Amino acid sequence: MRHLHLLYSIAAASAAIPAEAADQRPDIILFMVDDMGWQDTSVPFADSVTTYNRTYHTPNMERLAEKGMKFTQAYACAISSPSRCSLLTGANSARHRVTNWTLRQNESTDLQREGIILPDWNINGISPLPGTPATYVGDSFVEHLRRNGYRTIHVGKAHFGAIGTPGEYPEAWGFDINIAGHAAGGLATYLSELNYGHSSDGNPVSPMAVPGLEKYWGSGIFVTEALTREAIRTLSESRDSGSPFFLYMSHYAVHIPIDRDPRFYDRYIAEGLTPKEAAYASLVEGMDKSLGDIMDWVETYGRPDNTIIIFMSDNGGLATQPEWRDGPLYTQNAPLRSGKGSLLEGGIREPMIVSWPGVTQAGSATDRIVMIEDFYPSILEMAGADWNENPERPVDGISFVPLLRSGVTLTETDRDLIWNFPNVWGNDGPGINLVAAIRRGPWKMIYHYDTARKELYNIPDDISELNDLSGQKPEIVRILSQRLGRRLRAMNADRPSFEATGQPCLWPDETD
Repeated sequence: MRHLHLLYSIAAASAAIPAEAADQRPDIILFMVDDMGWQDTSVPFADSVTTYNRTYHTPNMERLAEKGMKFTQAYACAISSPSRCSLLTGANSARHRVTNWTLRQNESTDLQREGIILPDWNINGISPLPGTPATYVGDSFVEHLRRNGYRTIHVGKAHFGAIGTPGEYPEAWGFDINIAGHAAGGLATYLSELNYGHSSDGNPVSPMAVPGLEKYWGSGIFVTEALTREAIRTLSESRDSGSPFFLYMSHYAVHIPIDRDPRFYDRYIAEGLTPKEAAYASLVEGMDKSLGDIMDWVETYGRPDNTIIIFMSDNGGLATQPEWRDGPLYTQNAPLRSGKGSLLEGGIREPMIVSWPGVTQAGSATDRIVMIEDFYPSILEMAGADWNENPERPVDGISFVPLLRSGVTLTETDRDLIWNFPNVWGNDGPGINLVAAIRRGPWKMIYHYDTARKELYNIPDDISELNDLSGQKPEIVRILSQRLGRRLRAMNADRPSFEATGQPCLWPDETD
């Protein structure tokens, strides 16, 4: 199977344009963090500095925000796989139907819910090639970049396709180089002393073992640092290629397990955090050091006046308590409510920063709404890449480049943001499991498939989503229900069914 990926990559590379034609185009770095919440940073994304902003030390995020534009209403999906599949293909999760996390081929990760039949979602993830069941076939923006002469580099977490499927490895998606990316959405351990999840004889102890970092085994180097060193090594090797580069720096941090990063742990203990809180904060600061190291490389060896850096997270912080996890929580997303797995703001609103020298205004911020699938057309526009949308694989994302260039806004009243999560992930917290949602302008409605209950919130006035206005604003609920129902059906979205009758749960516009 791996040979198939490499042959696919070689064939695509043959179509690339000459490197000379791309000399003046920007280098692009997408710095993606795993499970990082809106408040897991010293950069304030709320209207004021919060307790959590004072808890964490992320000086390099501050440095990036000082250079660029901060997005205070950037959204992703509530779970990793849906976000990353939307990022790569530009398709909304309701369309690509990878609505829960993926791992093993033909195996669902859903838990069960009494009385509910869960839908046959795309449990094998996404694929660039047809022929695999339970898979969405999509086009990758990375492949378009490569065809336009970009050198494309993947470092860290992939999580695009299940084990053994064509979409498992980043090479299949247009990446010239892949370091440590495979099917898993997490890692066995951050610790080199445990060989990043491999036994002493070199065999992985679980599917979550991080591959390809053997030279760091037993070195005392935390996996976040190892990935950063590999990224910088690869950038240095690419510097004289004559081609611009796209680096997808996709960290496994700050996903569980909450291993202590010894470089930063003691600081947080001294500041009064519990051992678990201090360990998590050390993961956050280690991630931030990686960002700083890459920024330093760009400023010293790269093209600092022609390098775009985008910072993003794939879902909200793990501030809910899944059934499989014991012990106290170690982070919160307040003032946002709930966290990973939830369609409340704590599960889907992300820290996002874009620095584009000569384009973004230094130290600026916007409250305009963007979504994870918007990265597809935005990055291609940044690169000046020629590409044609495949009518069979629509791109739902909208470029946010006009906003970066001149403050031209993505008009909120003309756009619906859609989420669909007809799955059972891991607990029964608010906004989790068997839900869909729509955001339009200031209004957000969450629909519960199993009960037909609807929640309505005015997000600018009630960022914590504590005041359900569904009973007071029936006309807004009706309009949002119609729009959500139409969009879900148009994208051939999944929905659960009732076990007793075998009938599907109602669409939101089919209920009162």
